[in-house]
Amino acid sequence: MTKLKLKRGSPREEFPSLDGNYTYMAQVLDLHMYTRQFNRATDSGVIFDDIIRPGLEDPGTRTGPKTVGCLAGDAQSYILFCDFFDRIIEAYHSYKVVSDITQVSDFNYDNLKGGDDFDRAYAVSCEVSVTRCVEDYCFPTHCSRGERRQLLMLAKKVLDQLGEEFPGRFYSIDDLNQEMKDQEIIMDAPPASLIKIGVGRDWPDARALWVSEDGTLAVWVNMEDHLRLVSSRNDGNIQEAFAIICNGLLKIEALYKKLRHPFIWKPHLGWVVSSPAEVGTGLKASVTVKLVHLVTHKRLDDILDRLRLRMEINHLSGMHKISNQQTIGLTEVELTQLVVDGVKLLIRIEKRLENNGGIDDLVPAQK
Repeated sequence: MTKLKLKRGSPREEFPSLDGNYTYMAQVLDLHMYTRQFNRATDSGVIFDDIIRPGLEDPGTRTGPKTVGCLAGDAQSYILFCDFFDRIIEAYHSYKVVSDITQVSDFNYDNLKGGDDFDRAYAVSCEVSVTRCVEDYCFPTHCSRGERRQLLMLAKKVLDQLGEEFPGRFYSIDDLNQEMKDQEIIMDAPPASLIKIGVGRDWPDARALWVSEDGTLAVWVNMEDHLRLVSSRNDGNIQEAFAIICNGLLKIEALYKKLRHPFIWKPHLGWVVSSPAEVGTGLKASVTVKLVHLVTHKRLDDILDRLRLRMEINHLSGMHKISNQQTIGLTEVELTQLVVDGVKLLIRIEKRLENNGGIDDLVPAQK
């Protein structure tokens, strides 16, 4: 463990004000924990104040979705500051981190049941994404310009080698803006909150997007994490989107390993990325569903909690995104299955409400 001697006061003098802070960081952090972490630093120089800065810059609101309010600066952060991160993971995912329980992955998309048969009058689009970080490099909040540029060159080398199954094109952000200029679509600089915490530094230097020729797979490089793979569709066929992610990810992972730059994996945490909200699998599966009656029902929050899902409500459009909250403790297939089964049930409930029927018999048991 490395110790830094910065010109700071005592932990009590430096303890941040958490009044009006609605993040999980503020829920977990107290002076005792802050004091224990205060003089610690990872080998690359990440200190605890770096970890909690996202939640101080963006404290959230009482009624808004509750965020974790923290980001790791490197993989060692999860080990050195494990007292803090383990509690964050437990609070956010309702999953207790235990050193002798290993996170298991399952990329066999044939194990997913359903997801290609949603009622199209309700399920209008879907997306599956997965994040990964590369061994021996700091995460975006803390990496140097040189590291970011090395990660870009590595990603370009890998994505150029994807082969016949996934031919595609690699764009820098400047290239992308130039190409889409005629369509009056420009990628804006990241919000001030990401610049303040370091994720958006030097924008758009060494940021890029790779897109497959058929448009079914996109890979973002050096955004909130080293890599984010995304497969999105203008229908609800999440089974197909999941299959594309699994195929693409396994091929990309093999190429990174071949270049001796594997993705970061810890047995008790699974795939390690910058946000504790995405450790384990790094997977987010979502279906956008047209719901009118259910979103105003008094039991909505209870139903979502029982299904272990979250919903981003858009009253203006009537289209609401349903996704998994948890990313650890279950496999990729199991997490996607939660979304598939949950969306099917929510559509059934919506149909019942349309006919002024009761829904008590459809409310699920806690998963």
